[in-house]
Amino acid sequence: MKLYMHAAACSLSPHIVCRELGIDIELITVDRKTHRTSNGEDYLAINGNGYVPALMLDDGKVLTEGPAIVQFLADSAPDGRRMLPEIGSFGRNQVQSLLNFITSELHKPMVMLFNADYATVHEAMRAVVQKRLGWINGRLAGPYLTGENFTVADAYLFVCLNWSPWIAIDLDLFPALPAFMKRVAARPAVQAALSEEGLMAFNAGGNFFAPIAYIQSAGYVGSPVRP
Repeated sequence: MKLYMHAAACSLSPHIVCRELGIDIELITVDRKTHRTSNGEDYLAINGNGYVPALMLDDGKVLTEGPAIVQFLADSAPDGRRMLPEIGSFGRNQVQSLLNFITSELHKPMVMLFNADYATVHEAMRAVVQKRLGWINGRLAGPYLTGENFTVADAYLFVCLNWSPWIAIDLDLFPALPAFMKRVAARPAVQAALSEEGLMAFNAGGNFFAPIAYIQSAGYVGSPVRP
């Protein structure tokens, strides 16, 4: 299978899921401006919306949208039930509910905070995001969103929270979230995904990861550290 991605983008979520479940995946980078892929394909012919992620199966079928992709991956893996409970269980519906919440209430507005076209509403949008983070902060009664098990929803939340420094969201206002970030970043499979995408911590012990060029361009001090 091929996973079409950008480093540190939402495609990092299915990448983490693949590493957690031992799924063999080929990473294909997509150029945001030209929509050409690292192996020379026209990405718009693969996903007409132009954004990542997209998952191409071995038979050529393509699945888009991160929440759908991570559920497909978990259902395809022998060990998938530890990241997504079985069909018909309340636990599965709970994880699906969290995926929907993250994609609509966090992912979308956080991405819009990167876009200067929405600058006039950034302050109001940031307030909405912070309100939703307050809910998530209270939801983390255990190590992960649904308790002891690291699920596909936790991988997705980690990726979205990782964007916080770039859009002026202070996670220290929500005590459970920095601890969650540190806990997830310490997982061997997550470290493998971060390393493969060339993402580095801002400094030793840091909770946030980005390509070194991004870190340098933002003026962060210190020496970036590989996970």
